[in-house]
Amino acid sequence: MKFFLDTASLEEISEAVSWGAVAGVTTNPTLYARVGGKLQDFEQHIKKICALVKGPVSAEVTAPDTAGMLAEGRALASLADNVAVKVPLTLDGLAATRALANEGIEVNMTLVFSVPQAILAARAGARYVSPFVGRFDDIAEDGIEQLSNIVMALGNYDFAEDGPRGTSGPHGRGVEVIAASIRNPNHVTQAALVGADIATVPFGVLKKCAVHPLTTNGLAAFEADWEKVKQA
Repeated sequence: MKFFLDTASLEEISEAVSWGAVAGVTTNPTLYARVGGKLQDFEQHIKKICALVKGPVSAEVTAPDTAGMLAEGRALASLADNVAVKVPLTLDGLAATRALANEGIEVNMTLVFSVPQAILAARAGARYVSPFVGRFDDIAEDGIEQLSNIVMALGNYDFAEDGPRGTSGPHGRGVEVIAASIRNPNHVTQAALVGADIATVPFGVLKKCAVHPLTTNGLAAFEADWEKVKQA
């Protein structure tokens, strides 16, 4: 499973990339607003993110209609070779996804919450499908179960044969599943166990994934014993 970083912070991205674990970045209007982003700076900000990360950088359209999504999607895709256009799962979004995919533009279909939605996204030509795990937990439902269902359902088919790209994901299905709305390291664990291709995680969650009390305690014991060696 690959890690994407779910943020618009250049500082977080730069630090996480230095750890060698980040294969891409996902952003959205909320994340851009959190870093104090301004409309006039948005395109330059995306370009800066794309320069920091070799893998795909998802930049989201905000228009509600197909024509607007297409215009925004084409503009975003022109910013850098590694931009993936993030499109919401709506009927207009499906139409925009098919048109963008036909033009060779990678699409990350977001706000996916069901197997039928995921299949529709894959049939439309989405390169990535993003089920939201944590938002199910917010309404007392099992987000990992929903993610597992989507992974299994998409794994039954090869969407590359229908898609315009002629490329296939790592499981030969032509689309990768991004476990999104990840809230904690256990979500990461469960996403990996059910076979998600990617987990897109906030910076703080990625840091927690590197921490375990036994690691901390073991390191402290090694340091204490080394001090004894130096004093012997």
